[in-house]
Amino acid sequence: MESHPSTPGGHSVRTRSQHQRRKRIVQAAAALASRGGVEAMQMRTVAERAGVALGTLYRYFPSKMDLVVAVVGEEIDLLESSIERRPPSAATPAGRAVDVLMRATRGLMREPELADALIRSLIMAEVDTPFGDRMTGLLLRVAADGLTYEQANEEQLALAGSLSSVWVHELLEMLRGRRTYDQIQRRIEIASDRLFHDL
Repeated sequence: MESHPSTPGGHSVRTRSQHQRRKRIVQAAAALASRGGVEAMQMRTVAERAGVALGTLYRYFPSKMDLVVAVVGEEIDLLESSIERRPPSAATPAGRAVDVLMRATRGLMREPELADALIRSLIMAEVDTPFGDRMTGLLLRVAADGLTYEQANEEQLALAGSLSSVWVHELLEMLRGRRTYDQIQRRIEIASDRLFHDL
C-alpha cells in the first residue's frame, strides 16, 4: 500500500510535477504536429522531445489519439483564457459568437499544419473527443450571458452545436485552400445571425 508523505505539501508537489510532465508531453506533441501533421507525432519521438521514458508517455496517453485530444484541449484552454482576459464586446449573441469563432480561427491558423492535423484527427476519431462539446459550451457561455452546457435546453444546445459544426467545416475548407479568412468570417456571420437570432 502506498504511503503518503506526512508533510502537508508532499502530495501537491508530486501532483504538480505530474502536471508539468503532462504539459511538457502535450507541448512536445503540438510542436511536432505543427511541423509535420499527426504523422510526425510518433510516440517515441514525442517521448524523446519531452524528455520522458516511452513507458511514462504511455501511462499518461495510452494512444496517439489520446495525445491529439490533449493537444486540442490545450488549444481550447488558450482560447478560453483569451476570452476571459478580453471578453467579446458585441451587443448581440450572434456578434459575440462570431468574435469567439474568428479568434479561434486566427489562433489555429497561426499553425496551419497543427490545425489540419487536429481537425482531420477529430473527424476520424474513434475516441470521444471533448472538442465539439467544449466549443458548444464556450459559444453558449459567451453568447447567452454565462449559460452553461448543463443549463442549456435541447434547442440551445442544437443551435450552438450547429454553429460549431459550420465553423469546423469552414476551417477545413480554408485549409484546403477553398476559403479566404474574409469568406469564412462572412459565412460564420450569416450562420450566426440565423442560428443565434433568438438564443
